[in-house]
Parts: sequence; structure tokens; C-alpha cells
Amino acid sequence: MTNGNILIIDDEEKLRGLLARIISLEGYQVFEAPTGKAGLRLLEKEAIQLVLSDVKLPDSNGIELTAKIKALYPTVEIIVLTAYGTITDGVTAMKNGAFDYLTKGDDNDKIIPLVSRAMEKAVLQQRVQELEKQVSRQYSFDTILGTSAAIKQAKDLAARVAPTDSTVLLEGETGSGKELFAQAIHGGSSRRHKPFVAVNCSAFPKDLLESEIFGYRKGAFSGAVSDKKGLFEEATGGTLFLDEIGELPVELQAKFLRVLETQNFIKLGDTKPVQVNVRLLAATNRNLQQEAEAGHFRLDLYYRLSTFKILVPPLRARKTDIPVIADFFMRRYAAKITRRITQMDAAFLQKLQEYPWQGNIRELKNIIERAVILADTDTLTADLLPSEFQQLVLLPAAEASETALSTIERSHIAKILQQTKGNKTETARLLHIGLTTLYRKIQEYNL
Repeated sequence: MTNGNILIIDDEEKLRGLLARIISLEGYQVFEAPTGKAGLRLLEKEAIQLVLSDVKLPDSNGIELTAKIKALYPTVEIIVLTAYGTITDGVTAMKNGAFDYLTKGDDNDKIIPLVSRAMEKAVLQQRVQELEKQVSRQYSFDTILGTSAAIKQAKDLAARVAPTDSTVLLEGETGSGKELFAQAIHGGSSRRHKPFVAVNCSAFPKDLLESEIFGYRKGAFSGAVSDKKGLFEEATGGTLFLDEIGELPVELQAKFLRVLETQNFIKLGDTKPVQVNVRLLAATNRNLQQEAEAGHFRLDLYYRLSTFKILVPPLRARKTDIPVIADFFMRRYAAKITRRITQMDAAFLQKLQEYPWQGNIRELKNIIERAVILADTDTLTADLLPSEFQQLVLLPAAEASETALSTIERSHIAKILQQTKGNKTETARLLHIGLTTLYRKIQEYNL
């Protein structure tokens, strides 16, 4: 195992070879190139962390080459070497992204510490880049599995609003994946490299929730022995996700509305406003509009939150997605307990698709974890399911498929009709079908 890969670009073969030997003795893997073009070809093929380049090359200028390399490989560090160093060349090299500028003939003892520092920085930058890629993958729409019409429509709306700073209200049943949607929206925004902070409004008592969200000053109340940042401050520059916002106490709703409109607030025990820059995503399993009209939620806050609403469909409205979601959880939990479980039999899958799933994806995840733990072979079978599944009567495959599809379609049309308050034209537009087709479906499903 080497300490890293270094590329030396220099047309003077003897000097290049000498430098390569000196550096390789320190445990680095060294690659050599006599020209700028040859160096770029090696950069394409090898995982290089550090480049040492001469200024005068047969086909290019090392300082200009520095700019080109940094544009193509931002995490690669470059040390520019020259026989005749000038301050102007040094300044230009650093502006072009060079780590440092070294005159040939300087004591070789200076080279190794410089190489070590440059390599340290390059490796750190590559680790940061990889972590950012992992976060990006974690917070992406690819994590929302399924190809059903219901989930595709929700994902399309979320992908469209993600690059904006608009407030989004995610509506859907408990366990349907609203937080996953919130994470994907954050991951698809320009704020993705800033914090994503999530809080469940139903998890805190009223007084504690206010201090958690807005923070407080030392001495604001008994027990406030030091200043505390609230979640709004923690999320500044990024996204704050408030789950179950329908549980937000009425007393806090006015303060919350002001923060949304002005992006500032006053902490408990303070007199000066705190300025923040936060995008808000909210979720609820309630019908907030009905709650607002009944006086249980501020109507003005509801209108502010519902700038852009997305209905996250329940699992029973997207049963065709169950096999792929179940397969994902099967592989995850099999890997977790180091078991070789690779498939689910037809009866197991059919029972999953016929089950009503009141607990949605969260319930499915728990059922699959249980089955994986109980499995004695590489296949999940129907007998591994809990007793409530054993009471399900399986239809013939063709009939079951037809029934499942019609149930999904009827449920989805009913949801969109409810969302549009019975507006047939808007419903047809959201479903991407003709108005005549919608009327026929309404009659067919007795909606």
C-alpha cells in the first residue's frame, strides 16, 4: 500500500528520474510524463492525488497546465517547478490553483515536506468529495422506489419544486415516506451542501418545542444555564423539515408565521431579532385545510405553508411498487444479519400485495425484517408472515392482478378528486387523462 499517487511532468529525463527516486523512497507511487499531453493522459487513467509539473514543457506551459488540471480534477494538488523562479510566475501559478511554486535546485530536503503537505490536502479533499457524493445519493429521488402512476406523479412534482426555495407541504398518511420526500427535495436543491434538520412537532411538549425551534438566552427560564441555538439557527443556509406540523400548538403558530415571512425571530429571553436563511418543508397526516376551516389551525399559516402541496400516496394506492420495495428491505436486513436471502416466492409477494397496509412503508419494512430473521432458507415464504396475513384468501394470479390494478386506479382517482375538491378539469389535468376518460372512470368506479 502506497502513501498516494504522484505524477511528475518534466521533459528533462534525468532530473525527472532523480526526483521520482527521491519521492518513491518515501512510499509514494510515482508516474512520469515528458509532456503536458502525456501527463493529461495519465491523469485520465490513474488515480493521481498530486502533480509536480515543470513550467517549460515542449507542448505547453506548466502554469497554464495547472489551470487546466484544476478545472478537470479539482481535488488534485499541483506543485509547479521551474529552473528560473520569478515572483510573477509564482503569483500566477497560485492564482491558477497551484499548491505551491518551487525553484529547481533548492535543497531536496524542502521537497518531501512540501509533497507531504500537498498530499495531505489532496487526500482530505477527495474524502470530502466522496462524503458529499454519499450525502447526495442518500438525499436523492433515487431513494424513493417505485414506478406506479401515483408515486411517479408525486416524485415529478417534488423534482420540479426542489430547485426553488418555495415552502412545500407534504400530505400523507403516517409511514408513507414524507420525510424521504423532504430529504430528496433538499438533495435536489442548491442548499444540499448545507444542513437538513428534521423535527417531529408531536414529539415535544409545547414549552419545550418553542425552545427547541427558536432557542433561548441564558437565564430565560429556570434551567437555562447557557445560550442555546434553536433548530432554525442550526438549519440556516439549509432546510428545516417540520414533521406533523398539524401538532404545532396554536400559541406558536403566529410566531412561526412571522419567521416564514421575515426570516427572523426573537429567542426566548432576548430582545434582539436573529436573522436566518432557511427553506421550510412541512408534513402532516391531517387535512390541514379542514383543520384550519374548523379553527384548529391558523388559516393564514396554512395558506403560507401550502404554497406547493404534494400528496404522498399510501402504500395501498401503489401496490405494484411493493415487490421492489420489499426486495430493497429484504437485501438490507439480510446484509445486516449476514444471511444469504435472495428471493421471495410468489405466495409471499401476493400476500404482501393483497394486505391493506394501514402502517404503509414503515409497516412493510418491519414485516420484511421479521421475515428475514425467521427465514431458514434463501427464500422468503408466505408462512414467515404474521397471522393476519395467513387469513388473506389468495385470488388466481390473473384475477388478483386485475383486481389490484383497478383498486389502485380507483383509489388514486378518488384521492385526486378529493385534493381538487371535485374539480373534474383539474383532476383530469393532474392525472394526465382526457376529461371524457375521467367521467367514464368516475362512472365505472361509482365515485
